Amino acid sequence: MPIHTKIEEWPAERLGLRRFNFRLIARLTGILLIYMAISMVLPLAVSLFYRDGAQFAIVISGTTILILGLFLRNFVGRNATFDLKETESYWFTAFIWLAIPFCGTIPYLFSGTIGSFTDAVFESVSGFTTTGSSILSKPENLPESLLVYRSFTQWIGGMGFMLFVVAILRKLGVGGEQLYEAEFSGTRQRKLHPHLSKSVTRLFTIYSILTFTMMVLLLVSGTSVFESLCLSFSTVSTGGFVPHSMGLISLSNGSLSVVTVFMILSGISLAQLYYLFTFKWRQYSRDEELWSYLGIFVLVSLVSTIAFTTVGNDFRTSLRYSIFHIASSMSSCGFYIPQPQHWSFLVSVLTFLLILMGASAGSTGGGIKILRVITLYKYISNYFTRMIHPNAVTCVKVNQKVVEEDYINKIFAFVFLYIAFILIGAFILTLCGCTIPDSICMAAANISNLGPSPLINSLGGSLDYSTLPQIAKWALSTLMVAGRIELFAIIAIVSPAYWKR
Repeated sequence: MPIHTKIEEWPAERLGLRRFNFRLIARLTGILLIYMAISMVLPLAVSLFYRDGAQFAIVISGTTILILGLFLRNFVGRNATFDLKETESYWFTAFIWLAIPFCGTIPYLFSGTIGSFTDAVFESVSGFTTTGSSILSKPENLPESLLVYRSFTQWIGGMGFMLFVVAILRKLGVGGEQLYEAEFSGTRQRKLHPHLSKSVTRLFTIYSILTFTMMVLLLVSGTSVFESLCLSFSTVSTGGFVPHSMGLISLSNGSLSVVTVFMILSGISLAQLYYLFTFKWRQYSRDEELWSYLGIFVLVSLVSTIAFTTVGNDFRTSLRYSIFHIASSMSSCGFYIPQPQHWSFLVSVLTFLLILMGASAGSTGGGIKILRVITLYKYISNYFTRMIHPNAVTCVKVNQKVVEEDYINKIFAFVFLYIAFILIGAFILTLCGCTIPDSICMAAANISNLGPSPLINSLGGSLDYSTLPQIAKWALSTLMVAGRIELFAIIAIVSPAYWKR
């Protein structure tokens, strides 16, 4: 018998190989693109209402995305088996966070509002990853429909594509669990229902209720319908896109208060918000991350207010700005309002630390996440306790539950990779001509999905992504994606050991 025939009869496992379910990945990607094409109805309706002239480009863009989605779903992904292994879940997570933003460039390119492919990718990636960095120095020059599309991409990306897949495809079974874990890699996202699809549906419900409620409150506060829609999408997703270059300067005090409250809410885990809306108060008393989040916000706001006051600003201005600024930094929204006349360097240091720490695990915010910080703090505290008392028996407990050693090791690995990505990104930006402080701040802000951090301006630099070289824009886009999918998926698929499994 020929040798090649014998090899074909051997099981894949004996050859050290196993089939990679590319058909399923293509099918799932196609389904997401079909829903993305359907979502273009909203900007199309806005275009028809305002008669901004972009309706033809939007129709062509939606049709192109729809055809591509149908091709992947019905041709490439035909007869796909719904057997999603761990390897596919990581690969699909990384792939989809590249494929969707690339398709998201089509409306910008077809409408001619962004002529450069690099700039279109940067804007699209910034939208879907809820970063908020922009190459548009004057976004108000865009048609109203594309401004709504721009903010809507942040709302879509805020909950994550993986959760959307889990919600619409219950037949994934165990594979759905893996996508759920891949979306929240390294953190412990609570399930709100024993059935995963119902749990995800409840998360989407809370997400939608927050958005609708904020929009109504902004309308009541005197904000226009168009701006209320854009800001609601950008705030609840902690994205940070605004429809004009003046930021939130034009908003009334009532509208600013609404934005501040919803920035704080958006930095809280969606699971905790679900317990809030369903009056399950007992869950709050046990959640260390929630109380740490609120405690840090209050403490840093007070310290920031005192710092601003001591350098010559009046107390009322200092307090008002500090609350808004800290809420914007912790939630990773990145909104900004006019700064106090005199800036405090202490606030810059605190802002940088908040950018790295980020919001709660399970929220739409970026950063390392408070849950990881709490776990590391307790582990290090126990380590020093054992140094002083060698015979002491200690364990790390979070929310009255013992944390496994493997989980702590994942956190250490994540923090190391997080810092490494920031340093590498800052190094590339430095080679592109940026100053060292600006490079570090931009790298940290974009991997934390914060985007337009006022910290850069306070350090004497200028924040204008449009003037950056193309290499710098690609580097920052990479950081945005890496921060959004929390690094592990990217590290997994580029690791040789991953493909040898």
